[in-house]
Amino acid sequence: MVSKIATIICVVFIFYLFWMERKKTDRFSKALWLPTIWIVLAGSRYVSYWLQLGRQFGPGNLYSEGSPIDRMVFLIIIGIGMFMLSKRRIDWNKLLAGNKALWMYFLYCGLSFIWSDVPLLSLKRLIKEMGNIIMVLVILTEENPYGAVELILRRLSYLLIPLSVLFIKYYPYLGRDYWQGVPTFIGVTNQKNDLGQLCLITGIYFLWKFLIKQKNVFSFYEKENLIGYIFLAMILWLLYMANSATSIACFVGALILFLCSRMRFIKNKPSRILGLGVAACSLVLLLDVTINLKSEVIMMLGRNSNLTSRVPIWHELLQMVKNPILGFGYMSFWSGDRMRTIWEMTHSNIIQAHNGYLEQYLNLGIVGVAFIVIIMIVGLIKVRSHLYTDYPSAILRLCFIGTAVLYNYTEASFYGINNMWLIFLLGVIEIPNKKVAIDSYYIKSLLQLRHIYHNRDSQTANRY
Repeated sequence: MVSKIATIICVVFIFYLFWMERKKTDRFSKALWLPTIWIVLAGSRYVSYWLQLGRQFGPGNLYSEGSPIDRMVFLIIIGIGMFMLSKRRIDWNKLLAGNKALWMYFLYCGLSFIWSDVPLLSLKRLIKEMGNIIMVLVILTEENPYGAVELILRRLSYLLIPLSVLFIKYYPYLGRDYWQGVPTFIGVTNQKNDLGQLCLITGIYFLWKFLIKQKNVFSFYEKENLIGYIFLAMILWLLYMANSATSIACFVGALILFLCSRMRFIKNKPSRILGLGVAACSLVLLLDVTINLKSEVIMMLGRNSNLTSRVPIWHELLQMVKNPILGFGYMSFWSGDRMRTIWEMTHSNIIQAHNGYLEQYLNLGIVGVAFIVIIMIVGLIKVRSHLYTDYPSAILRLCFIGTAVLYNYTEASFYGINNMWLIFLLGVIEIPNKKVAIDSYYIKSLLQLRHIYHNRDSQTANRY
C-alpha cells in the first residue's frame, strides 16, 4: 500500500514538473524531444529491458550482437534526427571546417574496420555512434543552443531522478542489484556507476544554475529554485547510495570549478580560468610525485590504492595489444575469444577497460588517443573565446570537458551511447556563426543593473 501511494506521488510530481516546463518550451522546437528520448535511454535502461526481452551477457556473442529491439529503436531515432537536420539551414561547410579534428577522428574510426577482426561489428557500432553526433547537432542548431542544453538536462533530471529514488526505496527488485553478494543501488540505471554518472550530470546542471547562471538575479524563494533544492537533495542522496567514487570526485571537481569561476579575479579576465586549471593540474602532478597524492585521495574515497583491482587488469590488457599504433579497430577489442579470455581471467563479465584513454588505445591505438587529446585541446581553445561572449554557457562547456577528462581516468566513456560522451561532444562542438539568444535571467540582470545606475544618477543630481 505504501509503495502504491509513493508511486502516485512520484508520478504526479513528474507530471507537474513537465506541466510547469511547458511554459519555457515555446522558444524551442518540438525536435528537442528526440534528443530527450536519446539521453533518457542512455541514462537509464534500453527498451528491451523494460519490455523484459533481456540484456544478459553470457559467454557467447550476445553482447556483441546486442538486442534487435534496441537496434531498431536507435536506428529510428537516428533516421528521424537526420530528417530534422536536413530541414534546418545548416552551413555544413563551415560546420565541418570549424570541427575538423572531430570529423577526422570519426573518419579514422570508420576506416578502422579495415583492420578490425570483426569489421561488421565495428561498422554497426559506428553507425550507432553517429546517433550521438546527430543528437548533439539537433540541440546545438536550435536558436538558443545552450538554452536547449539546459532544457534537455532539466528533462533528464525531472524524469530519472525521482524514479531512481522511488525504485531504490519501494521497488528493490528494480532499483537494487548485487555484486559478489553485496547489495548495490542502481535506481533506473543498469549498475551503480551508471547511477553515479546520472547524478553527476544532473548535479552539474543544478550547481551551474545556482552558482553561475543565477548569480546576479538569485531569488531564494522562487518556485523553480525551491524545486531545484529538492532535486539537489535527491541527487546528493542518490550519489551517496550509489557510492561511485569516480562520480563523487568529479562532482567535487565541478563544484570547485564553479566556485572559482565566481571569483572577481577570474571574471575580470575569463581566460584566466584555463590558466588556473593548468596550474592546478601541474600542482596535483607535483604532489602526486612527492607525496603520492593520488593514493591518498583514493583512500579518502574508500577505495584501495589499485583502484579496486583495476590497475592489475590494465596491465593484463596492455599485454594483449598487438598493434599499438592502430589498435584492434573501432569498439572491436571486447569481442569473441578475446573477451571470453578476459572474463575467465578476471572472473567477471567486464565489457570495458574502466579507463577511457586505455579503451581508446585498445581499440584505436596511439592514433585514437592522440585524436581524443587534440579534440580536448581544440575544444578548450573554442571555450576560451566563448568565455568573452557568453560567460555562463562557456563555463558549462568547460565543466563538461573537464568532467569528461577526469571521469575517464577510472571509467571508459569516449564512445558508445552514454551521456558522459554526449556532454563532452556538447562541450567541444561549436556551430559557426550561431547567435546565442539572451534568456529572461540575463534580461532581468540587465534591467536590475540599469535600475541601480539610474537610482545612483538621481541621487547624485539631488545632491547638487
